[in-house]
Amino acid sequence: MTALTRDDLYSLEDYARMRPDFRRRVLEHKRDRKLSLSPNATLYFEDRMTMHYQVQEMLRAERIFESDGIEEELAAYNPLIPDGDNWKATFMLEYPEVEERRVALSRLIGVEDRIWVRVAGHEPVFAIADEDLERETEEKTSSVHFLRFQLTPEIIASLREGTPLSAGIAHENLDVTVDPVPDNVRRALITDLA
Repeated sequence: MTALTRDDLYSLEDYARMRPDFRRRVLEHKRDRKLSLSPNATLYFEDRMTMHYQVQEMLRAERIFESDGIEEELAAYNPLIPDGDNWKATFMLEYPEVEERRVALSRLIGVEDRIWVRVAGHEPVFAIADEDLERETEEKTSSVHFLRFQLTPEIIASLREGTPLSAGIAHENLDVTVDPVPDNVRRALITDLA
C-alpha cells in the first residue's frame, strides 16, 4: 500500500464538513479488521484507510494546519500502513478496572513478542513489536503495542489459495488461540497483500 501524503489529506474545514460520513465508513471498515484474541486482548489490523482517519483526527484534535505539523503526523502514522508483504496491527490490552489492569500488565511483560498468526501448513509468524520505541518496563508491559507480521511469499500464496488462518498468543500468563480467524477478517487481511 502506498503511504499517505499531504495531497491525500483534507483541510480542517473540509474534514469538519465530511467527518460524520468519513467516520461512519471507517468504523464500518474497521469491523472486518478487528480480531479479539481474548476478552481483554484485541488486534486492530491497520491499513491506509484506518491511518488516513487517524491522521485526520489528530490534525483536527490538535488544530494542526502548518506543513511541519502535518508532516510529523504523516511520519508517525505512515509506518503503520502495510507494505504488501506484511500485516500491521495495534494490539490493545483492555481492562476496565485500574487495579485489574495494573496486575494484568505486570503479569504480561513480553506478551507483545508472543503474538502470532499462522497459515495452516506453515510455521507461526510471531509479531515484531514496537519498532518505533520500547513500550514496556521491568514492572509492566504497555496496554498498547504496534506490531508487524512479516509474511513469506509462500504464506501469502497459501492465503490466496484459501488456506485457513489462525492467530493467538503464546505467553505463560495468556495462552489463547483463535482458530480459524473469522472469514471476514481473513478476507480483509488478504487485501493488504500485494
